[in-house]
Amino acid sequence: MIRLPINRLRDGMVTAQSIYNHTGASYLTRGTTLSGKYINKLKKIGIPSVVITSLDPALPLPPLEDIIREDTRVTAIHQVYDTYARLQQNKEIDIPPLLESSENIIANLIDQPENLVQITDIRLYDDYTFAHSVNVAALSSLIGLLCHYSKNDLLTLTMGALLHDIGKLNVSLDILNKPTALTSDEFESISRHPLWGAQRLKQLVSGSSLDVDSIAAIAYQHHEHLDGSGYPQHLMDEEIHEFAKVVAIADVYDALTTQRPYKKAYAPHIAYKIMTKCSGRQFDPHLLNVFFDHVALYPVGTVLKTSLGYGIVKMVHVGMTQYPQLIIFADPGHQLLKTPLTVESSDYGRDFIQSIIDGNDLGALCFKIKFNPSSLLVHL
Repeated sequence: MIRLPINRLRDGMVTAQSIYNHTGASYLTRGTTLSGKYINKLKKIGIPSVVITSLDPALPLPPLEDIIREDTRVTAIHQVYDTYARLQQNKEIDIPPLLESSENIIANLIDQPENLVQITDIRLYDDYTFAHSVNVAALSSLIGLLCHYSKNDLLTLTMGALLHDIGKLNVSLDILNKPTALTSDEFESISRHPLWGAQRLKQLVSGSSLDVDSIAAIAYQHHEHLDGSGYPQHLMDEEIHEFAKVVAIADVYDALTTQRPYKKAYAPHIAYKIMTKCSGRQFDPHLLNVFFDHVALYPVGTVLKTSLGYGIVKMVHVGMTQYPQLIIFADPGHQLLKTPLTVESSDYGRDFIQSIIDGNDLGALCFKIKFNPSSLLVHL
């Protein structure tokens, strides 16, 4: 998994992530072999960088497995888009399609229990909310499964996560996508979206067999913090619905790892550092640990600088996601090893991994040592 600026893409490279528009249709799905036509299209729609599987078009490695299937994700994005569109026309929420998408998300996760969170999709700025809602639903459902929630609770959690940002219908896109700091009035507007969302959901989901109160609580409380510093009610720990605590983790992780008009996407290990610093204050420590035990902080194919030299991630272990298995291919002085060395980073302590080598730096390293580390993963 290598992130490259758009001007470094070449024919034959394989995409490791999908790129969606606002309806859920994909401009490109992960695993697409790039051509000049595709690259020009990405430039036109303003995509600044893309994660690809290998620098060498002659080594078309397959993309990593997602935690849910591509068709499940695309259909769910479309359903969330359609829900927002219906509400803007003062129509009711169409429950059955959302319920079906929630069931499919859960079924996909059950079918692939060993899959780790390793990839994120690309969303255009104005289309962020729809794909974000689906990713939050998938991540929340994953946490719920790991916590052994019942089927009914999983459905309620996943539905609530799909609709957690419905209150943003009352907030202008100019505020949601503003690239600079919000004014006090703008922040006041955006901080009211949880209340607006809860009010909408209590009115529009009533009469169904769903746990409406819990779904509304997710919308109302997903920005609350355990220490009372969140909004809109400044609730503390036990006052916050557990489903809202789950969605809060998924919401922040997805926001941190997604590019927005006002920030770049953080790598998973940076998101981990940011969020674990807030453990016990903003996030429930148990739920946070459960989640990050299943997030690849250094996804397979990531090239790392370590105290032993340069290595490529070969495997990530559930419950030990800070410590991937690596194949060391060059020493600290950039000398290529005669025989690559497979190591468990957990054997070398916390300071073993020094940095990620990506983009232009990785290209320069490969040119210098005349070797593409992705070749070490071809037959895995």
